[in-house]
Amino acid sequence: MSHVLAAVAWPYANGPRHIGHVSGFGVPSDVFARYMRMAGHDVLMVSGTDEHGTPIQVQADADGVTPRELADRYNRVIVEDLHGLGLSYDLFTRTTTRNHYAVVQELFEGMYRNGYIVPKTTMGAISPSTGRTLPDRYIEGTCPICGYDSARGDQCDNCGNQLDPIDLIDPKSRINGETPKFVETEHFFLDLPALAEVLRQWLDTRDGWRPNVLRFSRNLLDDLQPRAITRDLEWGVPIPLDDWRDRPDKRIYVWFDAVIGYLSASIEWARRSGDPEAWRRWWSTDGEGKDARSYYFMGKDNIVFHSVIWPALLSGYSGEGSRDGEPGQLGRLNLPTEVVSSEYLTMEGRKFSSSRKVVIYVRDFLERYDADALRYFIAAAGPESNDTDFTWAEFLRRNNDELVAGWGNLVNRSVSMAAKNFGAIPPVDPAGLTEADEALLAVARAGFATVGDLIGRHRQKQAIGEAMKVVAEANRYLSEQAPWKLKTEADKPRQGTILHVALQVVSDANTLLTPFLPHSAQQVHELLGGTGVHAPMPVIEQVDDLDGGPSYPVLTGDYTVGARWESVPLESGRPLAPPKPVFRKLDPSIVDEELARLAE
Repeated sequence: MSHVLAAVAWPYANGPRHIGHVSGFGVPSDVFARYMRMAGHDVLMVSGTDEHGTPIQVQADADGVTPRELADRYNRVIVEDLHGLGLSYDLFTRTTTRNHYAVVQELFEGMYRNGYIVPKTTMGAISPSTGRTLPDRYIEGTCPICGYDSARGDQCDNCGNQLDPIDLIDPKSRINGETPKFVETEHFFLDLPALAEVLRQWLDTRDGWRPNVLRFSRNLLDDLQPRAITRDLEWGVPIPLDDWRDRPDKRIYVWFDAVIGYLSASIEWARRSGDPEAWRRWWSTDGEGKDARSYYFMGKDNIVFHSVIWPALLSGYSGEGSRDGEPGQLGRLNLPTEVVSSEYLTMEGRKFSSSRKVVIYVRDFLERYDADALRYFIAAAGPESNDTDFTWAEFLRRNNDELVAGWGNLVNRSVSMAAKNFGAIPPVDPAGLTEADEALLAVARAGFATVGDLIGRHRQKQAIGEAMKVVAEANRYLSEQAPWKLKTEADKPRQGTILHVALQVVSDANTLLTPFLPHSAQQVHELLGGTGVHAPMPVIEQVDDLDGGPSYPVLTGDYTVGARWESVPLESGRPLAPPKPVFRKLDPSIVDEELARLAE
């Protein structure tokens, strides 16, 4: 058994999340975490809502509410949506907890003492009409490096380079279109050049990463510049230094505080577990955490924060850059084992855009369709290593032709025939198994090593494809053996053997598919006469802030129960009830209906 951290990107709490978001951070991380738990590892899966920064402030102003009220609203929406998808977080929290503030400030102070955070006077953008600071993300112009005409003031999404607003060609405010005015302002900067060599050495040790992630990350090291980690802003974590902590106009930049959430959420989880030091099993380089593995899940627009910025923060806090230094009170902290980045999901050939209504929110999807239908599409056809287009026609096809006609059909006809003819899982003929029986059982047993290895290496498309090959082999076996044709009393032992073999493979295939399809996996487990929890689900709990702040909802759960990653022999004689369909066949009319909604 090993300690495995599943660190999941923090969804931003300025609105509900759409299916493009959860295809990058949500479903892939849950599939991985569920498999690793089933394989016997001690998994800690954490995240929460990212609630600071300018977009929250700007939207709150527009809505006539406080930033906290806006964050509260969307925190609850996102928690409920991720619960509906069955994402098995040990703790899904938020960045507005006092625990998070304390951890962020501890890392800031530790890096400051070690010399990796330095003050610097720079040019900041303000709005000429209002006199308020214009944050980097709200300034847009042409990238001076690649010429992309919609680069943001903090980063170009086309070439991935870090930018300053003053570097943009023809900068404009995204709020009102005016040209910003640049004035001197003092901020704190992360001295990335002082950490470049330790980052390079670490990246050189990374094996098995997706090639695009590793290549992109290494390229970023060629021109690292100091990066501002504070902002002229009223909403965020205060700067924990004398003459700064009480200033109402300066806050720690949201990208700095959000990545620290992986650590603060782990510490909060430990405090809530009754063992406040338990987080160290996943984080401490020294002691019991030294062999822990950590996997970070996100969309490709967040690679830089996880493969460069976050490792830089951890290294600087641990005193491991060119300026050396001493670890802070949390000790030396583990760097990521792997950054698992997905590409983009588009929709009907267009980028997701809430403003243009090219979107389907998770909540709306789950009101009309089953969670496992979406999980299956993301696993089988999602943007794992290439941009992928979600179309309603392809969603319909995969649901009806693969889930319903493939897996659902195998479950239904196997259980139905056994329930009708035997009322229970039938016994195996004392005469033994045929070559065909043995061959199918061997295919199913082999699936555990094959599918498990692929999930462990973040090849989920291949993994679910291999699991569905087992399903296809079982369907072919049933068609060839035709147990429905064996109607005489003399045929009964052979019919029972065929159905027993089929049901055993249904059980094995269900285990192989459990990380992908946990809701239906529980149903299939019960159809086979199983009792208890097969696929544990998250629960929503309203909790008090550990340090006296307002209460809030979290996702958590008991994942010590459930199926193991192994073939479990079925017991002959276990009662079976006539099955109900596991998946819903969708009417082709949904395609036109959904396209009409997009066109509204």
